[in-house]
Amino acid sequence: MPSPVWHPYAHLKTQSPAPKVVGGEGPRFTLEGGESLLDATCSWWCMIHGYRHPRLVEAIQRQADELCHVMLGGLTHDPADRLARELVRISPEGLNHVFFSDSGSVGMEVAMKMAVQYHYLRGKPAKHRMLTLMKAYHGDTAGCMAVCDPEEGMHSLFAGFLPQHHFAPAPTASFEASEAEVQADLDALRQVLEAHHQEIGALLMEPLLQAAGGLNMTSPHYLRGARALCEEFDVLLVFDEVATGFGRTGRLFAADHADVTPDIMVLSKGLTGGYLGHAATLATDRVHDAFIGDSELHAFMHGPTFMGNPLACRVALESLAVFEEDDYLGRIQTLNGVLCEELRDDAALADHPAVADVRVLGATAVIEVHDATSLEGAAAFARQRGVWLRPFGRWLYTMPAYITDEDDMRRITGAMKDWFLSA
Repeated sequence: MPSPVWHPYAHLKTQSPAPKVVGGEGPRFTLEGGESLLDATCSWWCMIHGYRHPRLVEAIQRQADELCHVMLGGLTHDPADRLARELVRISPEGLNHVFFSDSGSVGMEVAMKMAVQYHYLRGKPAKHRMLTLMKAYHGDTAGCMAVCDPEEGMHSLFAGFLPQHHFAPAPTASFEASEAEVQADLDALRQVLEAHHQEIGALLMEPLLQAAGGLNMTSPHYLRGARALCEEFDVLLVFDEVATGFGRTGRLFAADHADVTPDIMVLSKGLTGGYLGHAATLATDRVHDAFIGDSELHAFMHGPTFMGNPLACRVALESLAVFEEDDYLGRIQTLNGVLCEELRDDAALADHPAVADVRVLGATAVIEVHDATSLEGAAAFARQRGVWLRPFGRWLYTMPAYITDEDDMRRITGAMKDWFLSA
């Protein structure tokens, strides 16, 4: 009898039976039957410590013996208080308030609601639309779908159901681009703000790395320019650091590359090291203090049942401790060196007729092809070499766990290159 599990992003008529995972250790997971696969995607980019990390497992076990869950409505508990303080400590200066939820998508919904209510409470109710970028992906919930790329994104079927927001062109200047080279991208952003700022409440952005929209990598100068434009047009700047947070771009947060503080920042994925679902939406005093008032409308009306779950908060605290104590930023720098050497700087790969571009940023690398059919069979090819890759569209990528050693990193990059060069 087939499993009743309905899998995500799967074509029900043509999907193959999903391999069953029975365990994991370090950067590998184990399938039923004993096959071990090196996870090149760290389970949708969240298992930054790999599988069965002893300190994270113990943290969950110890917390389970004390308190598994209690609502955060009208109550609090030590793990939530401690985690909020830690997030304020490590995040860009000025993000002093933390609202918990249970997934990155919900964290973004919280950010958008905060922005709309912030402007309402300031007497500007017309500023209730969002501005986002083409090639953006912010999640699969209804509010988030409405701010994903409406043309190349995966949610075009729902266009008639979704509210309409504004989009600016995706930045084209690379991570290494100069301030002058970024100016055309900022001019395009300015044009949209000049035309629609009266109704735009917030600019939503995946800083430096637009992940699921094609792993597009953009310049820190763009972040600085966007910050200045938001100030000029009275628009909140929201950084979606669900994918980029906790080291993925080479700094703890992508915002750190530009020394920019957004008004709101959303974290998830690596927050708990992937061990439990959890998210945090951080806000500045400017945003938070607008909600201080006497009317009923000053209350922020959002409250996920599992927000601030003690198990999730406890493992997140341990994840942060491991990240800092084991010098993960140093590990990421080492991984980046391998990715640059093996992929970005490989002339034969760059010259392959199927390859459009090869990009590397922090512990992320992608081979973009001209035609998605060029990647058909790449996942099976890598699996034969003991590597789990999951390409999508025109992108063959890796976002490995930070504990991946150099030999395993070269095994991953080797599987990626060999798909193009071994024929």
